[in-house]
Amino acid sequence: MNPTTNTSRRAFCGAAAAAALAFAHAGIVKGQAPSKPSGKFIDMHTHLGQCWNHTRELTAGDLLKWMDENEVERAVVMPVVSPEASSYPLTTDFVLTQTKPHRDRLIPFCVVDPRTTYSGGRHGLKYMLNRYVEQGAKGFGEHKPGVPIDHRGSMELYAVCGELKLPVLFHLDDQRNTDEAGLPGLERVLMANPETTFIGHGPGWWASISGGVTTPDLGAYPKGAVASGGAIDRLMDKYPNLYGELSADSGAGALSRDAKFGRAFLIRRADRLMFGTDYLSPGQQVPQFEVLAQLEVPEEVRAKVFKGNARRVLRLED
Repeated sequence: MNPTTNTSRRAFCGAAAAAALAFAHAGIVKGQAPSKPSGKFIDMHTHLGQCWNHTRELTAGDLLKWMDENEVERAVVMPVVSPEASSYPLTTDFVLTQTKPHRDRLIPFCVVDPRTTYSGGRHGLKYMLNRYVEQGAKGFGEHKPGVPIDHRGSMELYAVCGELKLPVLFHLDDQRNTDEAGLPGLERVLMANPETTFIGHGPGWWASISGGVTTPDLGAYPKGAVASGGAIDRLMDKYPNLYGELSADSGAGALSRDAKFGRAFLIRRADRLMFGTDYLSPGQQVPQFEVLAQLEVPEEVRAKVFKGNARRVLRLED
C-alpha cells in the first residue's frame, strides 16, 4: 500500500470520527432529526470566556459538559462589557459567535453600556440592539455598569428593550446599578418602563429580600433571619414586569439564610423567580442545586422556577 495513501486514509478517518462525535454531541444522527434538549433546569445566568483575572476560561464545550452533568437543558450566556463588570470585557459579538453552533442549548443575550457613544438618538440605539436580535439574542444583559440604576443612558436602553421585547437582566450592588435602601431608583425604572421585563440579580437585589435593609447592605451578603417588608416583595406586588433569578452566592444565600422564609418566598413568588447559577469557570462550586433540594418546595413550584418561567419570559418555542 502506498504510504501516502495510507496516511491520507487515516487522516480522513480521524476527521470523520471527529465529525461523528460533534454530531452526536448535538443530538444528530444520520437520517434522524436533531433531538430536542431535555433536562430539569434552564439556567438564566452563565458566561463564556474568562470573566475575572482569578478565574479560568470557560469554553462552550466546558459549559455543555457541565450542563449535561447537572440536568441543565439550556443556559443563557451573557456578555459583560462595562469596565466595572469584570476584569476582561466579553462582547456581544463574542457571545453570539461562541453560541452559534449550539443554539439548541445556549441562548445568547446582548448588552450595551449606557455610556456608549452612538448617533441617531433612540432610533440609532434601537438599530444597534436590533442587529443583535437578528443574530439570535433573546435578552439584554448582564447589565452591570457603574452608574445609578436609573441613569439617563440606562433609561433609554430599558425603553428600547421594551420595544424589542428583550428582557433586561440587571446586576445591583453598591458599585454597579447603584440604588438606596428600599430600591427607590429601581422603582422609578419600573414606573417608567411598564412594557419592559426586568430580572433582578446581585447582592443589592437579594439583600432587599429583607426589611430593615440599609444602603450599605446593598453591597453585602446579609446573614440571619429575614424580616418582613422587603423591597422585593413590595415591588413584585406592584409591578408585574419584575422578576428575579437565583444565581451566585447572593441568590443562594438569600434563600438559605432563613430557610423557612426562603421556602415561603419561593412558593409565594413561584411565577416570578427563575433558576440561575452564574457559572463562569470550570469546576466552580454551585450551591443552587443543594439549596433548592433542601427547601423541598412543591412540584408545581419547581416546574415554574426551574424551567417554566424562563421558557415564558424568553419566549422559547420548543
